[in-house]
Amino acid sequence: MRKPLLFAIVILFFSACTKKTEVNQWRGDNRDGVYNETNLLKEWPEDGPEQLWLYEGIGNGYGSPAITSDKIYVNGEKDSLSHLIALDLNGNLLWESEYDSSWVVNFPGSRSTPTVIDDLIYVCSPMGEVVCFKAENGEKVWSVNMIDDYAGVITRFGFTQSLLVEGDKLFFAPGNKEKNVIALNRFTGKEIWASKANAEKPAFCSPLLINLPTRNLLVTYSEFSLFGLDTETGEMLWSLEDSLVDIKGNTPLYEDGYIYATSYGNGTVKLKLSEDGSKITEVWRNKNIDNIQGGFIKIADKIYGSGQQKLMMKVLDASTGEFVDSLDVKRGVTIYADGLLYYYAEQGGFMSLINPEPNFEVISKFRITEGTKEHFAHPVIKNGVLYVRHGNALMAYNIREEV
Repeated sequence: MRKPLLFAIVILFFSACTKKTEVNQWRGDNRDGVYNETNLLKEWPEDGPEQLWLYEGIGNGYGSPAITSDKIYVNGEKDSLSHLIALDLNGNLLWESEYDSSWVVNFPGSRSTPTVIDDLIYVCSPMGEVVCFKAENGEKVWSVNMIDDYAGVITRFGFTQSLLVEGDKLFFAPGNKEKNVIALNRFTGKEIWASKANAEKPAFCSPLLINLPTRNLLVTYSEFSLFGLDTETGEMLWSLEDSLVDIKGNTPLYEDGYIYATSYGNGTVKLKLSEDGSKITEVWRNKNIDNIQGGFIKIADKIYGSGQQKLMMKVLDASTGEFVDSLDVKRGVTIYADGLLYYYAEQGGFMSLINPEPNFEVISKFRITEGTKEHFAHPVIKNGVLYVRHGNALMAYNIREEV
């Protein structure tokens, strides 16, 4: 009897040790707007895909939802206070936790997407409250405040960072001249290191994690620069001036040794990153894709994203930086799944399904009519469902192809 029992214990121990951490965060697994989904509809009915449900009451805001295997988490502002809301996958309210004052000046509402790591949720309020919650019931585990605890600098639209996690570290940027970027222990909230970086204000950017053989990098924008930090020590490795406009809401992208970054004013830049992550070399720059917060997508040898002043989607050659094509779909948010682009336009709230190639064209579109205020939130795709947040409303659409 002892051998079967011992075997069972070994199997349970092995399973526990090899359990993969589930991460759900801003713009997908790699923060690049690419959702690894298959068997999705290749065109939609004239009035759009089937709406599975609508939940009105998440509060004002522009942050995307984070979708796990069984729950949905989203930030919202209600009565000038920040709330974290949990729904089940049928759009039913599970719990709601109030955690800070919110932004009520210009574009009132929440800004960021919750970061969910297994059974813990990490959020940042527009006023700088960084909180760890239990995913099961919304109970607060710990919190720090960027203003009160780190003498942070409030920006003209509030803090908008969707928090980044690496192992046991959680990163955020209060913008203090001495403690500009912070790494905390994500389980306790205790400081691990503080980096001076460029001693600039935050720039509305949610950072990117780059994993290299010899070190890992945190790459993000501050007020007038793009920079890379060593995630183990906080050492600043390199910096690139980007001084025209202080609003930089797009997470950079990394692929095969190159960093791509887009900002309003300076446009899109491609940088060669050295093997050890310590240096960058500019490869090209193009101002056609220069949106503030709509993101951009790299698919094969093309980059897709909208212009800020010229209200259309643009295409660049990723190798040369040359302009390739454009499509009149106004300014908006770009994501990608199963071979097609999903584009949520600020003007009119149209959601378009776009074929990137060989014919760059709109296949289908429908209008988001429920909800409030601006169409800024980035859509999310999870398990064949398209989630769209419009102000106080969250909608779920069935985009799975029946087989």
